[in-house]
Amino acid sequence: MTTQNKPDIDILKIREILCEKKKEVAVSLKTCAHCALCADSCFLYRCRDNAPLYMPSHKFINSIGTLYKKKGKVTRAELEEIREIVWKRCVLCTRCYCPLGIDIPSLIALARRICRSQDVVHDFEKEKKG
Repeated sequence: MTTQNKPDIDILKIREILCEKKKEVAVSLKTCAHCALCADSCFLYRCRDNAPLYMPSHKFINSIGTLYKKKGKVTRAELEEIREIVWKRCVLCTRCYCPLGIDIPSLIALARRICRSQDVVHDFEKEKKG
């Protein structure tokens, strides 16, 4: 199914899911000091020559942070970018560590849940063939 054939984004459903963890997301976004200390705990970051796109803080800020800041008003294209972050740049191994106490894995999992609710998921079958 192409992007054009998929239904519109259900902003109310996204907001409903965001509302469940609204305080946690808000506090996490305010707490992040952009110190990059979480980066060393991410093996993908270390294996990808310390590329900033793989920093745990970058991943949560640019996935659930984007959804929160836009109050769920995102396009399918924006959700597809978030899909790339939460599935291709994160394996959800739960090893990321924030010295300020941000639960990065739960935030990434929340972004995945929102993507799934809109049928924006990673196509593992396509990846196997390619």
